[in-house]
Amino acid sequence: MFSNVRVASILIPLAVAGVLAGNVPAAHAAAGAAQCRGEGVDAAARIRYRADIVIKAPLSRIFGLQTRVEQWPDWQQPVLSSKRLDHGPLRPGSSWRWTTPAPATATTPATTMHITSTLRHVKREACLLWSGPAVGTGVRIDRGVHLWTFTEVKGGVRVHTEETWTGGQVEADVATATKLLGAGLEAWLRDLKAAAESR
Repeated sequence: MFSNVRVASILIPLAVAGVLAGNVPAAHAAAGAAQCRGEGVDAAARIRYRADIVIKAPLSRIFGLQTRVEQWPDWQQPVLSSKRLDHGPLRPGSSWRWTTPAPATATTPATTMHITSTLRHVKREACLLWSGPAVGTGVRIDRGVHLWTFTEVKGGVRVHTEETWTGGQVEADVATATKLLGAGLEAWLRDLKAAAESR
């Protein structure tokens, strides 16, 4: 689910802690048509971001890093903890609870976001789609939807991610929420690239 709002991102989804400065390219704010098993991010959401990166590493390694969710803290500094709520291979219905810091903004206090993500779709070494809420002291994302696709290309693997957020609190300031979401997703991609290419 959350890309890590990493939230600073107030995140979900997805993982922004610590990367709040800088401009988010407007071109990345548009919704895309990427899907996993016929489903994508929330088409009606006002807060959305998408980004891509090419990683020079085997697809199996990249996909493994992303799907061993309990090991996210090993390679993503903004992820403080991550615990599977079920056992066995990651599959539709699998859930995990993870935490990430969120800095103070003009309207919310610094807090730790508690994110519960549930996998909706997975296709081995091709795509992942998860969703769920993110809640911290004074901060809430009612629903984040996070999509990942993995495509082998010349020179490596193109990793594409998209995330949407919905909820009254984050929708009260769409521009700030979108900036936080974008920062989190861009940081997540950089961390994934660094981890995959260093092994």
